Order: sequence, then C-alpha cells, then structure tokens
Amino acid sequence: MPEWDAELMLRVREGDEASFSLLLERHRNPVIHFLYRMVQNQAVAEELAQEVFLRVYRSRETYEPTAKFTTWLFRIATHLALNWIRDHRNERQQTSLDGEVLEGAARQVADRVPSIEQRLVRNARLAEIRTAIETLPAKQRAAVLMHKYEELDYTQIAQVLECSESAVKSLLFRAYETLRLRLARFAG
Repeated sequence: MPEWDAELMLRVREGDEASFSLLLERHRNPVIHFLYRMVQNQAVAEELAQEVFLRVYRSRETYEPTAKFTTWLFRIATHLALNWIRDHRNERQQTSLDGEVLEGAARQVADRVPSIEQRLVRNARLAEIRTAIETLPAKQRAAVLMHKYEELDYTQIAQVLECSESAVKSLLFRAYETLRLRLARFAG
C-alpha cells in the first residue's frame, strides 16, 4: 500500500527509526533483485542497495510525498545502477542473472512436480530470456525490469527514468521488439 510507505517515510522524517526499519524490511529484497538484474552481480547489487537506503535515510528531512514512495525509491536505485553500469562498462563481467532469479522461481510452488526434462527445458528458456534481457541497453533493461518484474506503470517508470511517458513507451517497444526477435524460436 503506497500511502503506508509515504506515511512511514514521513515518520522517519520526524525521527522514527522503527519506521525506517519497516521500510527497509519491506523494500530491501525487491530493490536488491532489481539491482541484481541491472548490474548482474550479487555483491554489487547488495552494495548499491545499501547506498539506496543510505540515500533514502539521508533525504529523510527533505522528503515530500510528491510521488509514490516506490517511484522515488526506484528512481534512486535506477540512477545508481545506471551510473555503476556506465562507470564499469569495460570491466563488467559477463555473468548471468541465474543466481537470485532462480530463488524467486523456486518460490513458485507447482501442484505437481515437473519431470527432469520439463525442468531442463524450463531452465533453458529462463536462461535464454535472462540472457536476452541482459543484452538490452541499460535504459531499456531498466524499463523492462520495472515494467515486468516490479509492475510499475508507464507514469511511474517515466518518473523514475526522468523522461516522458511516450519515451518510456518507445523504450519498452524497442526492448520488447528486440526480445521478440531474439526469443522467436520459443514462440512455437
């Protein structure tokens, strides 16, 4: 509930440390997962998440609930991730998104246990999708991750990326078109 988050942040502004702990507890994992998908390195994602919440805490005295708290939070996370990607472009290791994302997949409990073959096919498809997402330009990747994984709408993504809604639609269109072409063999 977004109003709850803003209310908690307003309490933090007034000096309520317990409210900050609640915000941290509620949003730490989603922020880390988002950052991991962006930078493709668990240790870096955790460091960046610490920086995100440090910046949230440092901004407590000037916080104004002009946008949804999550929009503001993901704007901070996106800026940090894009800056890290820019600064480490040449030294970035080609790692996969498999680690933490599979943890999320493991949380989805099926009624019946898939066969080994079904699991192998599913894992291969997930790996292919993750690889395709990883190869997108950073802003397109951020837009896709916020849209599909964080379920932010166009307005929220535009606020996070500090661009127009039409620019977000264009970013997403290009990203989804690229993904559609790269993943066409799975359509059948």
